[in-house]
Amino acid sequence: MKKERKLLGEERRAWILEYLKQNNGPITGTALAKKANVSRQVIVGDITLLKAHNEPIIATSQGYLYMPVMSSERVEKIVACCHERDITEEELNIIVDHGVTVKDVKVEHPVYGDLTASIMVSNRQEVNAFLKEINKTNAPLLSQLTAGMHLHTLSAPNRQMIERAEAALSKAGILVEEN
Repeated sequence: MKKERKLLGEERRAWILEYLKQNNGPITGTALAKKANVSRQVIVGDITLLKAHNEPIIATSQGYLYMPVMSSERVEKIVACCHERDITEEELNIIVDHGVTVKDVKVEHPVYGDLTASIMVSNRQEVNAFLKEINKTNAPLLSQLTAGMHLHTLSAPNRQMIERAEAALSKAGILVEEN
């Protein structure tokens, strides 16, 4: 796309949607803004409108990602974890090393109720990029609001992969066990 031409309204949103669909990885709002020759805030508004039209776009720490509905063959499970901030990399790497995707993190806030944030990491490179962004912005982890207690939605091609990841988390003392 030529930078000189400014895309307007529906045309820009259609372009954003197609651009996100064609890319396998996340795209930052800034990158989309430069390509569309608009401000980042315009892109944020466009993404909001696309989400309002039920487009499966999520905002991750690395940028926007088009997430088509996963095949019914994928299995999801919510697991409870508890650890200090400095164990986050170990936790995420244990999970992705078992071929499992960490979709999100959820905590129960005493005032706001459930707070959920997208993570969407499936490999060590994505874990490193996520943690780099956390450290660069000095942003607190949601789990810091709840003394380390949090939930993750895990996704994998089969239940056995999730079970192996859970066993490794348990061995590392990260998984909250049911009594």
